[in-house]
Parts: sequence; C-alpha cells; structure tokens
Amino acid sequence: MPLAAAITGTRETGHRELVWFSDLFGTYLAPWASDDTHFYIGGAKGIDSLTLLWLAGNAQARITVVVPGTVAQQPAEARQAIERCRERIAEVVELGAAELRAPAYHARNRYMVDRAQMVIGFPLEGPAGASGTWQTINYAASQGKPRLIVPV
Repeated sequence: MPLAAAITGTRETGHRELVWFSDLFGTYLAPWASDDTHFYIGGAKGIDSLTLLWLAGNAQARITVVVPGTVAQQPAEARQAIERCRERIAEVVELGAAELRAPAYHARNRYMVDRAQMVIGFPLEGPAGASGTWQTINYAASQGKPRLIVPV
C-alpha cells in the first residue's frame, strides 16, 4: 500500500554540517522513500529545504511542497531549493495566506498532516516546546497518526 508522509522540522540547521544531515536522512528517510511513497514537505528553509534536496537526489518518491502563501514569499534558501528540485517535485501547493504569521503556518502544517498517514519530525534537540515542528507532531498525535521523531 502506498505511504503518504509529512515531513516537519526546525529551521535552525546551522549547528550541524550538511553531511551530518545527509547521513541522518539516509538512516531515517531512506527506509520510507520507495517509489510509491508520497512526501509532503513545507517550503521553508532548514529541514524543509534539506529534506527536499535529499529526497530529490536520493529517492524516486513523489514530492509535494506546501507553502502557506506563495513560493515567492519564501526565504531565498527555500526558493532556491524548490527551483533546483523543480523536475522532481510533483506538485507545489500555494495556500495563498494573506499574512505569513503563525495561523498561516499552522494551516500549512494541518494541510500536510491531513493528507499524510504519518509524520516524520526533525525538531531541535531538547525538550518538546511550542515550535511549529512540535505543533505539527502534536497535531498528528491528536489525529492518531504515527510519528517518527528524530531530534537534530
């Protein structure tokens, strides 16, 4: 049966080398990244961009990028990752939020989780907090969906 998984994670990734993330994704994303898997990824910088780049280069899974407003409103790092992976992205969903504030990001996160069967979360190491990553993981829990949590 095909799997749909939402990926969520911290925007703060500068504390690790890129090769560390590549190895991490090889361990925790590769087992799920079959040809019939569909990944939903937010179009932000940090984990969103890094997982997009990794999946585009290392898997044949279907990729949907979801942004709260438009791609043009995303940070440069995120726009560049989306453009670089355009041939591998099956769909870009622009939710069209008028203001990019917490409610827009929460709506984007719910959109991804509602369409996924599981969530793979890469929160910043430390106790669970009120970040968007933890909001997404907790929303998935409230929906009874499995969560794979990999602190970074």
